[in-house]
Amino acid sequence: MTRPEKQDCEWRSHPLAAIPVRWRLSLAAGAAALFMTPVSAQAAGTIAGTDIVNVAQATFDGPSGGPPVTIDSNIVTIKVDELLDVTVVSSDPGDIATSPALTGQASTYQVTNTGNGDEAFTLSADTAKPGDEFDTTFEQIILDTNGNGVYDPGVDTIYTPGTNDPVLAPDESVTVFILSTIPASASDADRAEIELSAVAKTGSGTPGDIFAGQGDGGGDAVVGSTGASDEASGFFVIQAAEITLVKSATVTDPFGGAEAVPGAVIRYQLVATTTGTGNLTNLAITDDIPADTTYNAESITLEGAALTDAPGDADAGAFDGSSITVSLGTVPGGQTRTITFQVTID
Repeated sequence: MTRPEKQDCEWRSHPLAAIPVRWRLSLAAGAAALFMTPVSAQAAGTIAGTDIVNVAQATFDGPSGGPPVTIDSNIVTIKVDELLDVTVVSSDPGDIATSPALTGQASTYQVTNTGNGDEAFTLSADTAKPGDEFDTTFEQIILDTNGNGVYDPGVDTIYTPGTNDPVLAPDESVTVFILSTIPASASDADRAEIELSAVAKTGSGTPGDIFAGQGDGGGDAVVGSTGASDEASGFFVIQAAEITLVKSATVTDPFGGAEAVPGAVIRYQLVATTTGTGNLTNLAITDDIPADTTYNAESITLEGAALTDAPGDADAGAFDGSSITVSLGTVPGGQTRTITFQVTID
């Protein structure tokens, strides 16, 4: 092939320099096919630090009917910034039933990194929210070490802000517990609000705020739609129960009257009444046999049904030689139990 005259073309050091300038095409970034590095998509999109690579191509017929020629544009690389987002939700299905003066009462939350980069989160608890009936006393925030979603004392990790802030990958969650002490002054059916907050350690603020160069993977960090902070509340409700016990007696003497003479029978009646929204657990009623009387064997009744004296048998009654006991088990508030037994005056 005869080299063209200089006025017809120019020669360059480019690999395609053998092609006359008049045959070349000027390249633009969007002139041809786009090549992107594959990435895995998460809830918040492409992972922070991913390089998006863009190369354009131009293809044209070779000179003198030769094979097609392809040339590449310059490479354009854009690094994906970190989006800072987080969600906090209560994991309790409803109000947590508790009682006055209890300690170590746990409310449960789920903290999820909804951003697109690894991020640490600072946690805080608020147990003095306005508008509820009582405030608990904050004890500790606990991280669910074994991941079973249940607070395990001595197994799960005590959280210390700035020391073991949870670092979560995109879409990763951690279960968090807030431990509280219930005040002795709390009343039946009162509620207390307990709030957990999580804030991205890189920063938070108005959506779109930028923390230059601080993103995971080397790019910027950009505040997402949550403001890079979120909070959620759980609630305790007092389910307390109280009991009143009223005792009465009737006397039947040997002569058909009601005089308390030797040989007269005293029938004692015990009426236990529970109130409140909670339960009384392992409720038992005990009454000592009075001095100068003798217990009448097998005389215990519960709701009019006879009970045996033998301790530890199938029914609720027992006589141990000096007192009677009726074991009522768990009794909800708003219930009444009536017990009777008899003695004879010596």
